[in-house]
Amino acid sequence: MDSKAKNVFVTGGTGYLGRELIPQLLARGCHVRVLVRAGSEKKLPSDCEVVTGDALDGKTFGDKISPAETFVQLVGVPHPNPSKAKEFRAIDLVSVRESVAVAAAAGIRHFVYLSVAQPGPVMREYIAVRAEGEAMIRASGMSATFVRPYYVLGPGHWWPYFILPIFWAFELFHSKRAAARRLKPVTLAQTLAALVRAVEQPPEGVRIIEAEEMRRA
Repeated sequence: MDSKAKNVFVTGGTGYLGRELIPQLLARGCHVRVLVRAGSEKKLPSDCEVVTGDALDGKTFGDKISPAETFVQLVGVPHPNPSKAKEFRAIDLVSVRESVAVAAAAGIRHFVYLSVAQPGPVMREYIAVRAEGEAMIRASGMSATFVRPYYVLGPGHWWPYFILPIFWAFELFHSKRAAARRLKPVTLAQTLAALVRAVEQPPEGVRIIEAEEMRRA
């Protein structure tokens, strides 16, 4: 990939996915700028560009997005579960609202959003917040990719392996097959590959990458 091809701005870069995604983008020739809180700079690779600011306040980083043309939004409450509904609205929703506003103002051409499979049987407030985030991005007019895993398997996130047989069983029934394939967990590697692919292949309009596509790639 041409090193001049992609300038990428990342929020949530020190989180579960961000700390794995950034090295992959750098290795593929991207110039990566990463928003972090003051004091967290050492968590980032030395060859990315650090932007110090607050993901919940666009005024602290909006003027530092340029020259990026791609914005990757990964901010989210760690280890989400139904008891964190207030945090989803206070952190996930506020951060995407702020990011969308400043990204659009900065002329971002492509907004990549880590969303979630929808609808789903549990985590309804989390799903509702991510759906609101998607709606904000659509309303902004920016081209966008929504990456929609339901659960990402990886270090510290292994328990869904115990329920994978349930998804395999549901796939045997036509009436449940589509939901089972949409909600079945994907691996960390599959999710990262989808995010990299999203950065490298910006759509015209809005593209949605569901879990089934992530597993096939």
